[in-house]
Amino acid sequence: QLVESGGGLVQPGGSLRLSCAASGSTLAYSAISWFRQAPGNVREGVSCITRGGEETNYADSVKGRFTASRDNAENTVYLQMNSLKPEDTAVYYCAQSPWCDVDRRYPLTWYDSWGQGTQVTVSS
Repeated sequence: QLVESGGGLVQPGGSLRLSCAASGSTLAYSAISWFRQAPGNVREGVSCITRGGEETNYADSVKGRFTASRDNAENTVYLQMNSLKPEDTAVYYCAQSPWCDVDRRYPLTWYDSWGQGTQVTVSS
């Protein structure tokens, strides 16, 4: 089971760091993706980090602003979000998979495990 934390209310231009921790399992053998879903929208991929953390990829909308990292010793994956915009407002989820689905070939059901989500609201 994955548990996200770190969401909240922040002003435009601000920063937040989300965390994704595993309960009862290890994240070290999985790629971890971040998704987000705004009201009325489909769930969209934001980033993915490989098992060892050597590769990351990002949606065009967040490139240069968001950074994914992981600490396998702490069994935690992070998403540092800088220069936040109102359009980043959404519920953010982390998900576990064997590898990063860079080309978006697989449905959301392909992912092994999901967290419950954490709300991020960017507003003045």
